[in-house]
Order: sequence, then C-alpha cells, then structure tokens
Amino acid sequence: NDEGSFYSCGPILPDSLVLEIFLRLPHDAVLRAGLTCRQWLAVSRDEFLWRELFYSYYRIPRSVPRHPAAVSWHREFKRLFDCIPCVEVQTLREHSDQVLHLAFSHRGHRFSSCSKDCTVKRPDGNISLVHSSSMRQFNWGYTQFSQFNADDSLLLVSGVYLGPHHSSSGEIAVISLENYTLLSRVRNKPYDVFGCWLNETHLISGNLHWIGNMTSCSVLWLNKAFQDIESENVNVVKRLFKIQNINASTIRTVMVAHCRRHDNPDLVLDYEAQSQAQRQKGQQRQHQPLLFDLGTSGSEEEDEEEEGEGEGQRQARCQGPSTARLSQSTISPLEQDKTYLLFTTGSLTYSPHQIGIKLIKPDQMTTSGPVLGEERSSDEFFDSLDHVIDIHGHIIGMGLSPDHRYLYVNSRAWPAGCVISDPMFPPPIAEEIDLHVIDLKSLREERRSLRAHRAFTPNDECFFIFLDVSRDFVASGAEDKHGYIWDRHYNICLARLAHDDVVNSVAFSPADQELLLSASDDSTIKVWRSPRMVRLAQAPARPPRPRGLLSSWLSRNKNSTSANSVNGKP
Repeated sequence: NDEGSFYSCGPILPDSLVLEIFLRLPHDAVLRAGLTCRQWLAVSRDEFLWRELFYSYYRIPRSVPRHPAAVSWHREFKRLFDCIPCVEVQTLREHSDQVLHLAFSHRGHRFSSCSKDCTVKRPDGNISLVHSSSMRQFNWGYTQFSQFNADDSLLLVSGVYLGPHHSSSGEIAVISLENYTLLSRVRNKPYDVFGCWLNETHLISGNLHWIGNMTSCSVLWLNKAFQDIESENVNVVKRLFKIQNINASTIRTVMVAHCRRHDNPDLVLDYEAQSQAQRQKGQQRQHQPLLFDLGTSGSEEEDEEEEGEGEGQRQARCQGPSTARLSQSTISPLEQDKTYLLFTTGSLTYSPHQIGIKLIKPDQMTTSGPVLGEERSSDEFFDSLDHVIDIHGHIIGMGLSPDHRYLYVNSRAWPAGCVISDPMFPPPIAEEIDLHVIDLKSLREERRSLRAHRAFTPNDECFFIFLDVSRDFVASGAEDKHGYIWDRHYNICLARLAHDDVVNSVAFSPADQELLLSASDDSTIKVWRSPRMVRLAQAPARPPRPRGLLSSWLSRNKNSTSANSVNGKP
C-alpha cells in the first residue's frame, strides 16, 4: 500500500497493546519510542505507565504514595532522575590539607570552608576565592566548623587549639564579612561543642569542668558577637545552662532550632503505620497521600484526639524504652515559636549516644539580665534536660531541615541488646551509618532510617561527618570516599559523589538545591550540579522571543516608512 492508504487505515496496534509493550521497556527506551509517531508519543506519556516505571526503577515500596506536591508521575520520575546534583563541574584546590567543613550563607551567594591547614576561606557564589584567613597566629591547630549569622553579616569560625594529643580546648572567632576583621574570640571546651548562632548578634559556646572521676559539668554560655562602647556596664556574656554529665560523657555539637507550629508538613513518612491505622478505622482512601505527623500513629482523626490530651499523656506516648534517662518534659509540641538548644550527650558511656533538647526562653536570648547565678535558686544547682532521645549508637553528625522541623542524625549503631558495664569501654560500633530522622514537632524519632554510607574508624577515633538538608534532599559524607544524596520523601539513595579520600562535609546551596558542595580529606572541594542545570549551561543562547503581531507589524511599517523617506520617497 502507498503511504496515504497506510495512514488512512489507522494505527496497526491498539493503544492497550502498545502500553503493554512499553511496560516491559526501560524508561529511556520508552522516551525514544515516543518519538516514532503521535500514537506512541501519547502512550509514552501515560500516567499509569510512568507510575509503574517509577516504582520499578527506583525500587520504592508501593505503599509509599507520590509526593503531595508532584503533579504527575512522569514529572516526578524526571525530578528524581534529572534534578539531583550529581555531575561534577568543578574541583577547588584552595586548601593544602584535609577540608573538614563547608557552610553556605543563608542567601546562597557565598560559602566558607574550614581545613586542617588552619585557614577559613570564603569564595563567592561564582566559586572564586574572595578571602582567606589563617588562624595560626592565635595558636590554633586547625579550623573545623563555620556558620553565617542570620543576616549573613558575620561568620562564626570554630577551631582547635594546639596542645597535647588529649587536649580538648578550642576557640570560636567572629569575623565581620564587611571588611573581614576579627571582632571577638571566645573560649570553647571541648572543641567539638563547635558553637552556633542563637540570633544575629549572639552565639553559644561551651566550657567543661571536671568535678569527679567520671562526673563533669558542662556550662553553655551566651556571648555577644562584639563589644559595644558601653560594654563596661553591659554584660557581653551570660550563662545559659549548667548541666551535669555522668559516666565520662560531655555535651557536644550544639545547634539551635527555631521551631514553629507546622500545620502543613513537608514530608510523607511512616507510610505503613499510617496505612494500617487507616485500614483499622475502615477509612482507607485510594490515590490520596497520607500526610506525615509523628505526633500520632498516622491518621488525621487521631491528630484531633491527641489535641485534647493532657501534657502528661502526650509525654507518656512519646517516651519509649530507649529514653530511660528522659526527665519530665516541659516542652509542649503543639505550642509555637519555640527555640530549642540541641546537642549530643550520653548517660551510659563517654561516646555521644543521645540527643539532648533544652528549651531557650525569651529572656535568655540576650546577655542583658540578671547577674550570673541569680536566675537559679539554691536548690537548682544543675539544669535538667527537657527531653532526651537515645539513638543507641555513636552519633557522628547532625543537621536541620530548612524549616527546622526535622533533625537528621548520623550514627553508627551498637550491637542489639548490648550491655555497657564500663563507661570507658563503649560497645563496638557498626561500619554502616544510619541516618535517623527526628521530628521536632512531636519530639520523637521517625521509625525509618536511611542507610547507604559507611565508616571504619573505631570508637576512640570517631570523627564528625557533616550532613546537610535541603527542601527535597538530604546529603552526607562518609568514610568510604563518597558523598551520598537521598530523597527525603521516598527515603531512597539517589546518587554517590566520588572523592579520593574521606568525605567530611556536604552543603546544599539554600538558593538552589541543584547545587551541592562536598569537602574531603583529599584537600579538595568539589562542585556538583544537576544534569538539568548542566544541560542548560551548555545549551546555546536562545534567540529573543518574537514580539506580538501588532508590535511587529508596526515596527516593520515604521522601518519601511523610514527607509522610503531616506530614498526621497513619501
């Protein structure tokens, strides 16, 4: 038959048969087949087809619903495939030793890096070096952590003093980003307290006092970033909390979470428990995502029931067998606009295995106020913790989601059922790193944890591996010479970022989660972009869009009239 009669007969295969064939093809073959004809193109965009391809390719349990913000299965497949920052586009070699930490400014226009070469470097958003500061002159051994304040005008830099091998002393420096001058220095002990900003002008540091063989006292201080002219009459430092440590443990890794009530959670997790709760109530709903709320076992009806419970009942439900040290909580998850101080601690051994949570009250946000010690009565020599979450393993990293609702924790698990008889000899730790998710609204751990990365150092040599969280993704370093990226909603590993040595830190740009930095013991910082952004950067510039018909006609008519006038014609 000739070509005309061929097309007049219609498609040779019905759509249902083409769909069955496409279901047995990989996604890239489906996309290529869709370029064949209009019928195949229409079938290749079928939502049922891409739903099946999505679950099979990413190996996601079918109990996991599609992300609530997704508009189609095809676009969701493309988002996970094309928008992950997994393409290396640049390698920075500004440091001469191991790079330990990376931090972006809140606007994403610059970042800082810390290294064993005892420098802190500040490139700009174009990944070119703007400033470098060496801290050797202050007797620092190396810089280990940095953080921009809320308005990106000041930079907190944490470092380790030179000294004996077992020395734990460190210091925090505050640098102005306007003229790169040093504004203040604050003592910090132990050095892995790191330090953090409480607000634009005040930072938190730590100090440690031993009061016995296995008992110590950690004091957390609020410090003003710079001293005003009136500093002789105004406090520039104030004690926040004084906490007793037992069994050789200490407080480390402090961070501040500014938590508010989140009525619209940005994650859907714990799907099996939610689905089971819905089935038990006989209200199973098809094709509708179940919103994540760890304050209950999952259903919206139970949310309403729990709002009527008292504080003691809610705390009893939140407490599990692993939180034996948990004191009576004074935090109400349903209250809003709370500021929490988060830190690692322990009660069984010196290795950090618990997350401590302390509520910071409004009158503690500034150094002004009562003279030291007057705010505490004589019968309250130590401050009690408001909440403790036991991780049952050695904690080696923490990071907050952008909205400060979720806390992600890297840990290396202890053997199941282990008993610690000597605090100085903690249990062996697993090589696999578990990435836990803690909901700061309900103040308890999510049941599912992420796993893909590994670490190999023993208990007494463990070091911090920094992680970072963006709107959709969470990333972490690892000792297996790779960085890792997971999707926060589906709990799946999406990419491995290769280095030549241990990856210590990763950082998403707050302005663009398709831009990621990774820092390694190989002394490099790598810049990663998503395949989509790489294609856009390499694509030739598009010609300007044609103007509207009327404006184009008027322009042509004007040019024609002008040309005729030049030729001497009306």
